[in-house]
Amino acid sequence: MLGSNVNFYPHRECEYLCGQDCALVHLCSFSAAAIQKMTFITLWDYILLPIYILLIRTVAVGIRNRNYPPGHPWRPYFLPGLYLKMAGAVFISLVYQYYYGFGDTFAYFQHVGIINSAFFESPVKWFNLVFGLAKWYDPQYTEYISKLVWYGAPSNYIVCSAGAILGIFTFNKFLCIAVLMSSIAYTGQWALFRTFVKQYPHLKRFIAIACLFIPSVAIWGSGLFKDTICLFGLGWITYSVFQILIQRNFSFSNAILLILSVYLVGVTKVYILIAFLPSIALWVLLRYSYRIKYSFLRVIFLPVIIGIVVFGFYYISTNNAELMGAYTTDQILERSEITREYILKSGDDESSSYTLGDVDNSFTGAIAKFPLAVNVTFFRPYLWEARKPIVFFNALESFFFLFLFLKLIVRVGPTGIWRAISKDPNIQFFLIFSIIFAFAIGISTYNFGSLSRYRIPCLPTFLMAMGLIYYQKKDPKTQAFIPFAEKLDS
Repeated sequence: MLGSNVNFYPHRECEYLCGQDCALVHLCSFSAAAIQKMTFITLWDYILLPIYILLIRTVAVGIRNRNYPPGHPWRPYFLPGLYLKMAGAVFISLVYQYYYGFGDTFAYFQHVGIINSAFFESPVKWFNLVFGLAKWYDPQYTEYISKLVWYGAPSNYIVCSAGAILGIFTFNKFLCIAVLMSSIAYTGQWALFRTFVKQYPHLKRFIAIACLFIPSVAIWGSGLFKDTICLFGLGWITYSVFQILIQRNFSFSNAILLILSVYLVGVTKVYILIAFLPSIALWVLLRYSYRIKYSFLRVIFLPVIIGIVVFGFYYISTNNAELMGAYTTDQILERSEITREYILKSGDDESSSYTLGDVDNSFTGAIAKFPLAVNVTFFRPYLWEARKPIVFFNALESFFFLFLFLKLIVRVGPTGIWRAISKDPNIQFFLIFSIIFAFAIGISTYNFGSLSRYRIPCLPTFLMAMGLIYYQKKDPKTQAFIPFAEKLDS
């Protein structure tokens, strides 16, 4: 099925054929040398790109004018956020074409071309290939499936399928697919913004920055990547859960959005879902706990909720290998050790690698590195660790996060921080997800280049947590959040 031209080559931003994220090798039918010789962005991309950007803008202006008329407080952020998202898609595409020369995004795009070549032969064949319904042993599909290395790897193939659908409307042009895919993903980020700006209307500018304008999220979370799909899904999961379970808006559209988003994130990067679902479950339970009138009952209830969720998550992640697959605690630690040993022994790309010191390959050993792992995700690379242009860009953003964190410590203080966290379940949700996710990424990546991509789901939530803590201290008279759904618009 794979053919004779299968090659192994190290590229720490790619994945195994099985679809699991890995920092070691990438099984692909296209060698690095072959991909570097190919030009995926052509003259036609540059000719058609302005047309598609204009079409997207026209649709976006119509949506903005219909939902956010002049004077609406959210109106100033809608189009600028979209423009940054499209610019990020173009920028990262150009980086991969002219700086890296190869990458997983081009492997996805080659699959797009193979899938869409079946459309003109038979739309039915195309449909079956897009949705993975064709059987590899069916002779009428052999010509296509023999070239689709990721056909049996859902986490990779879902990106190819999404690109193929968009490719039908964009003449299979790489930049046009990237921009259109990013624009659709932007709806998830806007849904995240809508969810929390309703609760903190006085902080709309800050929430817009956290949800829409973080540079690395706009760049690495755009284009033909898994991360683009995941940002779309996480935003809509948060919005749908809030609408259904907190606002009690049981509409059909919210249910469909929730199911679709959970499916997309679960198939694309299940480890994000593993970290996100316990956090969001705890978020909902904590919000309902604030309806308890008697504070002493709430004090008793909160530790019980946290204990049940934490124990349940630990039990499932440790003992249910069939459900969790490669993402049980033992499997994650084992893969983390393999990744670490490979990078340190190979000496490959030393300018972008990092180390947390000696790590005992056990749960307690990993916990001992918890502070270092979280630190590397949020605050590294430090400025003096940047030896490449792209790493220096990440270092500037990390320095900004470190500056805000230190400012928060000085201005608010440990007591004020704890008081703000204990009062606001939204902050608790942001911190639980951010820290769990940051720990998992920091202890398993060991490469700043990969880290810059893998960490983007937790950057908006961590920034919002810091901001809400700071603004509560700055203006304590301002209500932190609205615990009763009846007080919020739908």
